[in-house]
Amino acid sequence: MTLPEIHALLAAEFGPDVIREEEATGLMPYLVIGTSRIADVCRFLHDHPKTYFDSLSCLTGIDNGPAAQTFEVVYNLYSIPYEAPLCLKVRVSREENTEIPSVSSVWKTADWHEREAFDLFGIRFSGHPDLRRILLPEDWEGHPLRKDYDEQERYHGIQVRY
Repeated sequence: MTLPEIHALLAAEFGPDVIREEEATGLMPYLVIGTSRIADVCRFLHDHPKTYFDSLSCLTGIDNGPAAQTFEVVYNLYSIPYEAPLCLKVRVSREENTEIPSVSSVWKTADWHEREAFDLFGIRFSGHPDLRRILLPEDWEGHPLRKDYDEQERYHGIQVRY
């Protein structure tokens, strides 16, 4: 299926306000999904016989900076039987309490990807089975891939900032 066909299929299932098609010059085209519907949309894309996106290749966060006050979570999907890629994005506020529904019940690999986005950006995934740091120690201060991250001077007596 082409991106416009997938967009039409999702709009018919979830309504025109939930999904919108984006085109960016020189970038992979993508669909923007409403935060509250991302898990439902992913389950639909995984289970639907015309799409069957059986692989979550990557899930990552993007910090649009303090001025924009938003994060993006990017989902790169792939349908192995149809040899088709799809990119989805969710935009959320940078507020500390912002949560995105977990897609770990759709693809097991999302467990690790979501933990990494939480660890490095502070993005929370509701319904995640074990949302805790994966790369940094549990008592690390802050989230180092945020554009407003202020690196700590010392960690347990070890100088980490030079």
